[in-house]
Amino acid sequence: MLAAAVADHPGFLSPTGVEIAFVLVGLATLGAAVITVTTRQLVHAALWLVVALGGLAVEYLLLTAEFIAWVQVLIYVGSIVVLLLFGLMLTRAPIGRSPDADSGNRWIALGVALASAAALVWVVVDAFRTTWIDLEGPAQGSTAVTGAFLFRNWVLPFEALSVLLLAALVGAIVLSRKHDTDTAVRRDTEVRPDTAVRPDTVVRPAADPADRRGKEEQS
Repeated sequence: MLAAAVADHPGFLSPTGVEIAFVLVGLATLGAAVITVTTRQLVHAALWLVVALGGLAVEYLLLTAEFIAWVQVLIYVGSIVVLLLFGLMLTRAPIGRSPDADSGNRWIALGVALASAAALVWVVVDAFRTTWIDLEGPAQGSTAVTGAFLFRNWVLPFEALSVLLLAALVGAIVLSRKHDTDTAVRRDTEVRPDTAVRPDTVVRPAADPADRRGKEEQS
């Protein structure tokens, strides 16, 4: 039976260069992810996150899913991580060792992460136990194939997601404008209280008590 399995699937028990590269890149990605969540340097965590996301992009390329790989690079590495770094630098947040990065819940977080990983691995293995990916065949994850499949079979969900994203952007703009208006009104109230002196009011200095006493004695 083992010989038949090997004959039917040449990649079984005889790893190719692609499979070896897949395992090595996966280990490197896992190591970068672990360092990302364990380091107390915020900038170092963001840079290690770049390594982890880049490793995922390489894994997608090895699985012939080039569209997902470039989306991973353009959106996650090129946008989200850069946004995080700009947020850290523009808000003048502490970029050194941060005691707040260690909340004391590391063991709980580790347990949740291991349970989630075990559930995910079990679901994926159970779903694709008998599915074999032919790496030698035509690419199924190319941009042309993915675009045609997306706009032919999934055009309605795609447009629905576009409307949801537009609604989220409009809501964010409305909330930010309301906050700016409230802040301006509060600042205007603080600058001009009810007891403030009007600009056209002439303020005269108070009379000296000694001069007032002298005038009373003369009278």
